[in-house]
Amino acid sequence: MRSPEPAGFPSKRLLFTPGMAWRAVLPLLFLTLPAFLTTPVWADPVKVWATGAYSFSDELGGFRITGASGIGTKEDPLIIKEELNTATPVTLTIRATKPIEPFGRAGEVANGVMYMRIDVLNNSALPWVEFQFELQEILDQPSVFGDGLSFDQRNKTPDNIWSSNFTDFDRRFEPYDQLLFKNGKVDPLKTATFDFLVTDYTPRWTFYIVQDPRIPTG
Repeated sequence: MRSPEPAGFPSKRLLFTPGMAWRAVLPLLFLTLPAFLTTPVWADPVKVWATGAYSFSDELGGFRITGASGIGTKEDPLIIKEELNTATPVTLTIRATKPIEPFGRAGEVANGVMYMRIDVLNNSALPWVEFQFELQEILDQPSVFGDGLSFDQRNKTPDNIWSSNFTDFDRRFEPYDQLLFKNGKVDPLKTATFDFLVTDYTPRWTFYIVQDPRIPTG
């Protein structure tokens, strides 16, 4: 039931409809707002790089990916180029973008055998004296022996672990999957290269590599 209108005051004769009134008032409000409230704020876009059967993302922050290539074989490794703006741990997110098939053809499927090379630019303004990688199937939880993910744990004498800036490395498998490069240095604005093999005998759609640059403590 329609409510009766006051006699002699039809709504169609209003000088401003509600919408027209707001359009008149809003410009005046913006003129009085502080400048910092009316200035657009643009966040740096998250980059997702796809190559081979995987994608690589810097979505968790602290660094940025600047390039990705390769399919993950020994002859054509997955090469990830990064710039770290901090001397604290950062996390690389890796996702399968093609069907999962253990031991299938590299590049056509996510086969769980990934030869990797990471080129890292030190943009933290501090020297790095060690550099550690840690694998995680679940974010912020250690990768245990039973999950199948490791730095080629079955190989007791690996010949595919190397760094341009560090002469030695240690692997640790329990209760973490960690690979520590030591006895070297990466100065600010210099780039270090790290080669290693990641194996996952029960491949998942997503896993993570935590990267931890170590600075002098003394």
